[in-house]
Amino acid sequence: MKLYYATGTCSLSPHIVASEAGIALDLERVDTRKTPRVTESGVDFETVNPNLYVPALQLDDGSVLTEGVAIVQYLADVNPDSGLTAPAGTPARYRLQSWLVFIATELHKMYSPWLFHPEYGTQAQDVARKKIGQRLAFVETHLAAAGPYLMGERFTAADAYLFTIVGWSGLTKVDLSTFPRLRSFMDRIGARPKVRDAMAAQGMPPGL
Repeated sequence: MKLYYATGTCSLSPHIVASEAGIALDLERVDTRKTPRVTESGVDFETVNPNLYVPALQLDDGSVLTEGVAIVQYLADVNPDSGLTAPAGTPARYRLQSWLVFIATELHKMYSPWLFHPEYGTQAQDVARKKIGQRLAFVETHLAAAGPYLMGERFTAADAYLFTIVGWSGLTKVDLSTFPRLRSFMDRIGARPKVRDAMAAQGMPPGL
């Protein structure tokens, strides 16, 4: 399988899941700063994902899977013994999906695009940071009651996704100082060897 990624983006999440699951991936970097978007091997990325964003996962049969939430679930299911997901049909499976959807809609899409485009204006960014703070407070309360990971004692694909998105906080000036359990969560995951391997492979320094 081949993962199309861009350094510093949400494509880190499926890379972490693959690394934790022991799945070898070919990597193809996409230059998302230029138009048209071209991969490092010279492929027009629009032919891979017409929506022009990462991640995209090319499967062994040549088909392409898009959308990060779908990709991490697929990768976790490739190696169910990794414990990165829960069996289909179980309540735990749907709790995991609930966290993935929460991160995608309530956090990911508040950080990006709003906090990565100054042309949207300070008012829009202040609103986004306030909303993110409210959602992170919910995560903080959950970790205090049911941590150390989102699903309890077990690291899952949802933790990889949360780590990736909250990792943008320094760059986007989202204050984490009032969330000690979330900061511990970030430190704990950032210290995992497979997470560090994925970050290094994408040209990212240790930690976020």
